[in-house]
Amino acid sequence: MRTLCASTLIGEFFVIGFAGLVAMKDPDLSMTTVWTVSGVAMLLCLLLCGVVTRPGGVQLGWALQIALIASGFVVPTMFFMGAIFAALWWASVHYGRKVDEAKARFAAQAEAESKPA
Repeated sequence: MRTLCASTLIGEFFVIGFAGLVAMKDPDLSMTTVWTVSGVAMLLCLLLCGVVTRPGGVQLGWALQIALIASGFVVPTMFFMGAIFAALWWASVHYGRKVDEAKARFAAQAEAESKPA
C-alpha cells in the first residue's frame, strides 16, 4: 500500500505546485498567501509518504484529498484534478491493501512449505 499511496502523493505534490503557479495570477491573492498554503500542502504530501502506513495516515490522506478538491474555489481546474486524485487515492488504498494481504499470504505459504515435516 505504501508504494501506491506514496506515488499518488508525489503526483499531488507536483500538481499543487503547478496550481500555486496558476493561483499567483489571481490579483486578489498575495504571493505570500499562495505559497504559504501551497508550501504547507506540498510538505504534507511529502510527510504523508512516510506515515501513510501508520495509524491515521490514510485519514490524513483523505483530508488532503478534500482540501485539494476545495482548492477548486481558487483555481477552478482543481475541482477536476482533486476528484482525479481522490479516485487515485481510493484506488491506492484499496488495491494497496489487497496487494499487502496477498504478499502476507504468499509469505506465510512459503514459510509453511519450507519447514521440515
